[in-house]
Amino acid sequence: MSWASLLGGMALANSGLGAVHGFAAPIGGMFDAPHGAVCAAVLPHVIRVNVRAAAASGAEPVIRRYETVARMCTGRADATAEDGVRWIAELCRKLEIPGLRAYGVGPGDIPALVEKASQASSMKGNPVALSREELTEIVTGSL
Repeated sequence: MSWASLLGGMALANSGLGAVHGFAAPIGGMFDAPHGAVCAAVLPHVIRVNVRAAAASGAEPVIRRYETVARMCTGRADATAEDGVRWIAELCRKLEIPGLRAYGVGPGDIPALVEKASQASSMKGNPVALSREELTEIVTGSL
């Protein structure tokens, strides 16, 4: 298990984790919240904001990657990035993934979380740069 954990950690450290983990670290540090549950709670919101930001900035390679993921998730050859966003959000609803409020996160915590997430090293791996407003939208939607 130690070997598997080490390899998993090395893979994650070298993959460029992005906004999901950019939020998971400060939330886990500030609240008694399981890391995986936090990742699941923010995932659909991060994907939605990333897809929108990528489209707005003309980041076609990012959109194509999200389309590839959407096709794999939905099983549809014509799936769009937005279809993938909907599929992930629906999966989280079906699995009854609790929002961050379940772990004590509230609206008053948003500014600190945005500040900490914006400085997290994981954020450097996000496929598009996100503004503080977009980060605020992610954590607000994740409550």
